[in-house]
Amino acid sequence: MAKVQVTLLALLLTLTAFGQRYERVPFGDFEQWTVRYVTESQIIGGQQKTLYVVGPTDTIRGNEAYDYKNTIWSTSNAFAKVAGVVKTSNNVTPDRGPTGRCARLATQFASCKVAGLVNIKVLAAGSIYWGKMLEPITGVSDPYAFMDWGIPFTKRPKALVLNYKATIPNTGKLVKGTTFRTTEFDGYDPAEILFILQYRWEDEKGNIHAKRVGTAVYHIGQSSDGWVKDFRIPVVYGDARESKDYKSYMDLVSGDRTMYALNSKGKKKAIQEEAWADANCPVTHAIMMITSGSQGAFVGAVGNVLWVDNIRLEY
Repeated sequence: MAKVQVTLLALLLTLTAFGQRYERVPFGDFEQWTVRYVTESQIIGGQQKTLYVVGPTDTIRGNEAYDYKNTIWSTSNAFAKVAGVVKTSNNVTPDRGPTGRCARLATQFASCKVAGLVNIKVLAAGSIYWGKMLEPITGVSDPYAFMDWGIPFTKRPKALVLNYKATIPNTGKLVKGTTFRTTEFDGYDPAEILFILQYRWEDEKGNIHAKRVGTAVYHIGQSSDGWVKDFRIPVVYGDARESKDYKSYMDLVSGDRTMYALNSKGKKKAIQEEAWADANCPVTHAIMMITSGSQGAFVGAVGNVLWVDNIRLEY
């Protein structure tokens, strides 16, 4: 997996404009998608559902875990098998953009009826991220634990650049939806674009440790007037708290947003992001996540939609 990821990054296309050099992110123009057809269990209707993967053009039929060897992207689209019951959700889809296809990320419910009687509703933000989903998902207690976050990466870009369009209703109401229970409360849920660079290492017990080298995080708190093109988020190297543009959401990842990765033995471990690195510290990994909501698992503002396109890195 790591070798393929490094190869993909080495094949980034390079563009030069106005003295800046840009590298396209693989599949970051969203012109190619893999389409998966998964059949849910009979107890919840037995329907064939469509899941989309940001990756090479392909069609896959069958209830099988996806092999991420040909893409650096994963999504919140889920193939779950809980207590033997196969269920899917699909809130990341291809859509029409200004010059071709783009990615549409939506905060919405995944719902089903068990045996036609018991109604289950789970809320999820539409998200795309660098890494892979550890399929099939077997529970909902800690969804981040089913994601292998980040990819090997050693470069030091100046900024993340992309095009986006946002619908953020800002009703002042948030919903928490987990299986049989849905609650509503006051709150605010901006969309989020996150790109962080880490220096990672593994201890003798296989635990994964990290220092934060670079930070580029931005919250989209209101609807846009159409497409915002060439939107630039600078990468802050070193301790982001010392930047004049620092916001609390740029802090180290911990608590209920702790991310996970597979160690050198293939074991799933929490990424312990322990400290801010020196600005000149080498980079070993990068995490990118773009999501229609920033409140974490199962909480969000229904109706948030974020479209993204033409993701690239500036050097």
